[in-house]
This record gives sequence, C-alpha cells and structure tokens, in this order.
Amino acid sequence: MRISHRTHHQNHGHIDKDESWHPITENVYKEMEPSTKKLRFSLPYPLLAFPVYLWYRSPGKNGSHFNPSSDLFSPRERLDVIVSTTCWFTMIALLIAMACAFGPVPVLKLYGVPYAVFVMWLDLVTYLHHHGHQDLPWYRGEEWSYLRGGLTTVDRDYGWINNIHHDIGTHVIHHLFPQIPHYHLVEATKAARPVLGRYYREPEKSGPLPLHLFHVLLRSLRVDHFVSDVGDVVFYQTDPSLNGDNWAKDGKHK
Repeated sequence: MRISHRTHHQNHGHIDKDESWHPITENVYKEMEPSTKKLRFSLPYPLLAFPVYLWYRSPGKNGSHFNPSSDLFSPRERLDVIVSTTCWFTMIALLIAMACAFGPVPVLKLYGVPYAVFVMWLDLVTYLHHHGHQDLPWYRGEEWSYLRGGLTTVDRDYGWINNIHHDIGTHVIHHLFPQIPHYHLVEATKAARPVLGRYYREPEKSGPLPLHLFHVLLRSLRVDHFVSDVGDVVFYQTDPSLNGDNWAKDGKHK
C-alpha cells in the first residue's frame, strides 16, 4: 500500500506542510538516485526542503502547489491557486526589482536571510514533531484512526523559545484538538496527560536553548529512511549503506 498525501493527513493531522516529510516507501527509496538520498538525509538540505517541496512535492509524487491543474487541488480551488501563484511571482519580481534598484546585498540581508531562517525553523519544527522517536509508528488503511494519528506525533521542549512561537511544542494536543487556541495548549496538555497515560511521550526537558534537539535531528536523519511497502502499521527502516552499520544497529526500528 502506498502512502499518499491523504494517508499522511490521516496519520498525523491537518497541516499541509507535514506532508513534505511523510515516509518514503521502500520501492520509491530504491529508485532514488544515490545523490538524492544523500542530500535528503544530510544537513543543511533537510532544513531547506519546504520551498522545494512546494514546487516538486516529495519523491514518488507528482504535482506542484503552484500549478492550478495539479491533482493536489479540486476544480473549485483552481482560481485560488492562480491568485496565490500570481502573488508569489509578483513578489519574486518585486524582489528582483529591489535588488536592481538598491543592490542584491541589502535585499539579501533584509529579506533573504530572514526568509531562510524562517524556512529552516519551519522544517526543523515540522520534522521533529513527527520523527525522531524510536517507537513512532505510521498507520495506514484499516489500522488508522484520527486518535491514533494524533497520538503518533511528539511533543518537544524548546526552552525559552516556547513562548515566542506560541507553544507549538505541545504538538500532540494540537493534533487531537486543532481548535484549541495556542494560549491554552499548555494547560490542555497538562489536563490530557493523565488521560493519555502511556500513549503520551514525555518530551525531554530543554535548557534555555534547545540544543539537545540537534542530536535528535541528526540521529533521525541517519536511521529514519523508508518504510515497508506493505502493512498497515509500519516503522522507519534504515539504509546501512547511507550512514553505516553502526547507525543501522542503533536505530532499533522494526
């Protein structure tokens, strides 16, 4: 069974950007070029993947978020996509015009660098809330349910950064009850913990800066490569040729 765009939304929830890091099936992984595999699982490329995903989507998938005829969209969404794409290219043209008028360095400083930081943080947060835990399953077919999908996300502690990005580290409760506003996520998580019991994965406590998460990211990129083509409950598997046998043994994935 292949993992489709819809299947991923079933597994984890409603946020479109999450689909950029849904698991690759084994057959799709084997068909990828060695250089593509290396790039996908080597920093810094994974932290810059979101704009590429918007244009090309993920390996094994067709369509673009900028193409109104893409199978991502229904016919009634065609006009919305045309307007969105027009705005994107208008902004690109504006940035080029500003670079010509004021020079590329000021535009890079005032727009390019902040945009790159935003994209890297977006990719980092998205990835860490859906990867990096050894017993994190992915459900498909009859094994999936909305509750199971929500419970296979992971909370993360970002230290003092928690307060400046709306406590998105409380990701499990956000997926289970997306209607809860961000300013109630912490108290909702505290209330849900006793009910969720062993189904809630307690996040590792962070210092003032969440430096521990970089180890989680690096380790996950070395062991979380693909999932089986068959089965409705699947776990990430490791390609030992990509990062070595030691990482494969340490992965402990089923």
